[in-house]
Amino acid sequence: MTFNYLNLVGNAELIKQLNYAMIYRLIVQQAPISRIQLAEISHLAPASITKITRQLLKNKLIKEVDAQQSTGGRPAVSIQAKFDYYQAIAIQLSRSHVTIELYDLGANSLVFEVYPLTVFSQQQTQEYLITLIEQFIQKNSKKIKHLIAISVVLPGLIDSVRGIVRYTPHIQVKAWPLADILQKQFNVSIFLGNDIQSLALAENYFGSTQDVDDSILIRVHRGVGSGVIVNQQLLTNHNQSACEVGHIQVDALGERCHCGNFGCLENRVVNDAIERRAKQMIDQGYTTKLTKDCCDIVNICQLANQGDELATKLVKDAGENLGRAVAIMVNIFNPQRIVLAGELTKATEILLDTVNSALNSLSLEDLRKNLSINCSSLNDRSAIGAFALVQQALFNGSLLMILLEHDVA
Repeated sequence: MTFNYLNLVGNAELIKQLNYAMIYRLIVQQAPISRIQLAEISHLAPASITKITRQLLKNKLIKEVDAQQSTGGRPAVSIQAKFDYYQAIAIQLSRSHVTIELYDLGANSLVFEVYPLTVFSQQQTQEYLITLIEQFIQKNSKKIKHLIAISVVLPGLIDSVRGIVRYTPHIQVKAWPLADILQKQFNVSIFLGNDIQSLALAENYFGSTQDVDDSILIRVHRGVGSGVIVNQQLLTNHNQSACEVGHIQVDALGERCHCGNFGCLENRVVNDAIERRAKQMIDQGYTTKLTKDCCDIVNICQLANQGDELATKLVKDAGENLGRAVAIMVNIFNPQRIVLAGELTKATEILLDTVNSALNSLSLEDLRKNLSINCSSLNDRSAIGAFALVQQALFNGSLLMILLEHDVA
């Protein structure tokens, strides 16, 4: 019998990474917590807990705090995460803007900047993005003490494993190796992801799905996107994509979609479609406080909340169509929570009532018994989704081990 020592070493390194990641995540999520409690929850030996926490302390990732109450003997020293030593830059590259934020490891936004995006070729966007990041770092040098990562999210088909943008609707790209380019330029860990999938991950870490294992986020804006969390893990496939909810057919007799099909959800619920329908119905003589010069989605939601008949109808129509798609996803994934995001959620009560009504008539009763639907509490126009990719790398240990390899002065 022969042994493959490379596999043995590789397995040992993976086990080490997973153990460190588990302890760090427990400290972040359950602090203050003692070493004894960590050993009990993780089922690791006390000696292993001591070794792991010593390394985390040395590298400024955790800190000891006031001792817990003791029933006798030496008091148990508590541990909690130290968030302010390291920073990460999170970037959302939307169709019209570049949002750049500086975060500490506690997901606290330290700096928020928004820049217009007016170039749409791969090379131009790449040069513009690098320039913006360089200026951002220089401008905020006093707050950026230990930069460990830059994370970028954008719409489209993003190969987050290889760090390649395969397709994005607003930039002409061809296998854009953005992660490698940024890594060579800034010499820090780079993360790349789809904006809506990353937002679902952020909801799981920082928002309203922290207490459930299985959830779905659906965001309605210029398009309709979704992210599915199963067992607290983001669901992706071989193509780094999943759940193209925007092109579920909700109306077989509906308008032709840009994808070539008819009656897609996207054609019925996105902001532009609702605003366009509002103008048509104003022309048809509907009584409303809306005017053709002032019928953007925010105004529609505000007037719907005030009882305006047309505005309410527009929100309800969108909610019914959204509910049809939600019902399909509930029947397939059986999540514990659905979270809705986007400007349409400003008419919260009307939207949720309508979505729930459609869901109750179109989904299996047993699959919706323990299901709750709510609107996101996160700012979906921020770069919190990009930061969630950094958090994911800390929690799975990949970024954590990189930090532990470098001695902190």
